[in-house]
Amino acid sequence: MIVSDAKNRSTGKPVTHRALLLCAAIMLAGCAAPTARRAPIVERGVEMRKPAASVAAPVPAKKTVVTNGATQVYVVQKGDTMYSIAFVHGADYRDVAELNGIDNPSAIQIGQQLRIPVSGATRIAESKSSLPPVTASSGGMKTQPKAGKIPYSEKALVQAEKMQGEQKEVAAATDADDEEDLEWGMPSSGKVIADFSESANRKGVDIAGKRGQPVVASAPGKVVYSGSGLRGYGKLVIIKHNKAFLSAYAHNDQVLVKEGQSVSKGQKIGEMGNTDADQVKLHFEIRKFGKPVDPAQYLPLIKS
Repeated sequence: MIVSDAKNRSTGKPVTHRALLLCAAIMLAGCAAPTARRAPIVERGVEMRKPAASVAAPVPAKKTVVTNGATQVYVVQKGDTMYSIAFVHGADYRDVAELNGIDNPSAIQIGQQLRIPVSGATRIAESKSSLPPVTASSGGMKTQPKAGKIPYSEKALVQAEKMQGEQKEVAAATDADDEEDLEWGMPSSGKVIADFSESANRKGVDIAGKRGQPVVASAPGKVVYSGSGLRGYGKLVIIKHNKAFLSAYAHNDQVLVKEGQSVSKGQKIGEMGNTDADQVKLHFEIRKFGKPVDPAQYLPLIKS
């Protein structure tokens, strides 16, 4: 028994040592294994959002003139301008330009064919530049209001719509000013010997006077025609006052202004004569959007 116990004790130590070495090898193998991918950590209260879809920039729609009547073709002659062509045909020069796709009214050439609205054909519609509506992005988040870079909220949306409404009102007021805000003066002294009459096709008034008598601009503006190329008008001056109004001064003996020249109210632009007329007189017209209107609505005319 003593011999047996001693034998066991002598062999027990090596067994224990081998076990410890085996455990250490297993632990080292576990540490060297690839680390597993960790699960994503998401903070509470923070929503994962998809990037908002891009919103296309607004594309201005090209202006298109729509008329309620037919058109005719006119071939540009030497001395013609867009203003004189429109004037003779009783059309708005802007309608003529847009109907023919011309951005610059002065860019016409001899021999060019132009479509002209016939008498009575008027502008009834015009496309406008438009902005895209406020839409939701693909991630469910609404984009910012379309007027200004304001962080989205219901209050900001209401504010943006109000801003747009104010802009429209300002634009409308500006257009009204362009059309109406003019102070007219007599183009020359003298008595009216022929009144405006639509039924008699008299597109203006005739004012009697003496040869060489001053003819002045009835309102400030820019000379858009100066010449004698329009049959029945003699030496003629046409002044553009704003987007709505033109005035015409016909049968001058002398013309003292050139096309493109700016003139002030009361500035001398010519001298009364009888070119292409049966007597010395000034034929004076006011056109609103290309249509003749009675000058008596704007001037204190003295009738004979």
